[in-house]
Amino acid sequence: MPFRRTFSLFLLLAMFAAVVRAQEAAPVAFSETPLDTVEMVRTFKNLRIRRPLIITHAGDGSGRLFVAEQQGVIHIMPKDEAEGETTEVFLDIDKQVHFNPRQNEEGFLGFAFHPDYKSTGKFYVYYTTEKEPQLSVISEFSVSQDDPNKADPASEKVIMTIKQPFWNHNGGTIAFGPDGYLYIGLGDGGSGGDPKGNGQNLSSLLGSLLRIDVDHQADGKSYAIPADNPFVGVKGAQPEIYAYGLRNIWRFSFDSKTGVLWCGDVGQDIWEEINLIVKGGNYGWNKREGFHQFKNSGVDANDKMIEPIWEYNHEVGKSITGGVVYRGTAVPELVGKYLYADYVTGKVWALDYDLEAKKVKANYRIANPSNPPVVTFGEDESGDVIVSAIFGEYGTLYRFKSKK
Repeated sequence: MPFRRTFSLFLLLAMFAAVVRAQEAAPVAFSETPLDTVEMVRTFKNLRIRRPLIITHAGDGSGRLFVAEQQGVIHIMPKDEAEGETTEVFLDIDKQVHFNPRQNEEGFLGFAFHPDYKSTGKFYVYYTTEKEPQLSVISEFSVSQDDPNKADPASEKVIMTIKQPFWNHNGGTIAFGPDGYLYIGLGDGGSGGDPKGNGQNLSSLLGSLLRIDVDHQADGKSYAIPADNPFVGVKGAQPEIYAYGLRNIWRFSFDSKTGVLWCGDVGQDIWEEINLIVKGGNYGWNKREGFHQFKNSGVDANDKMIEPIWEYNHEVGKSITGGVVYRGTAVPELVGKYLYADYVTGKVWALDYDLEAKKVKANYRIANPSNPPVVTFGEDESGDVIVSAIFGEYGTLYRFKSKK
């Protein structure tokens, strides 16, 4: 009996400590300020691109803009954005990519050029394969030796495969960090509520952000594990994991100036969130959704979870599209601000966050009368931002512009 009393007191104190910690990191109420000096304008009006899901550049000084369709085709866009009517196909693996419009979280989801692409000619993709149901593939391809505007489809080298228990929450963003390693964003495996418990399970790759070294091979794998990955040597943990507790990363990006890793994590019942990802961080899913306890997940004083820097509820929007920190020159009003959107409502914002003070200074709403269903943000080689919205089978591209 005395033992039970002591244990109950300890449990109450632990719960109180967790509640106090949560209160200390209380969320900032959502607000928005109209940014009337900036607008979104259509670009590449003469093109019809199927479901443009990734927008990027090669970083090789060529100035080329690449747009990848969810069905598995990568286009080089025409230099004349106003009048161009045709693209050049860089890679077409449509036949090996599985995409079903009724289950639209699969397909060609990620595409990143090697940091030294000009010398290596290598780039990396993430897609759902037709070879096996619900299997994600991360592969390396090389550019053709004869034509810099053509990839060699026969050069594919599979780096990693990941079995998915369901068709949704695939994540799929891949990007190279300032450290030269490849980062891979994975969802929790799908369904609803994380039924497999992947988010808090370090023995599963799902529900995590991975970091691998594609320039080396070790331990029988087509890649190596960076020695300073946070869970290297931890019993039962997957050494590829860089951060975890994530529901469905859509999407993440590195600030080209500061190197800070920004992540939009799609919510479930009520809350959408923005996180700054750090090595070894636990971002709470499925015990937390945003700043809030998820359902009856319980409170544990030993849980060391990192709170988001920003959230909004489903009265504001219902599916976050993470974006990029603007470092271009065309729109001075946006420099240093994190651009993001909501896929369902079509709202687009610019978050002004003070990294030193760890505080949101303002959240600006960028007016756009059409409220397009934004699916991704990308950067051209100059750092200016392009936005993609998908309407049915096809997409529309936009740029930001300062109003005169």
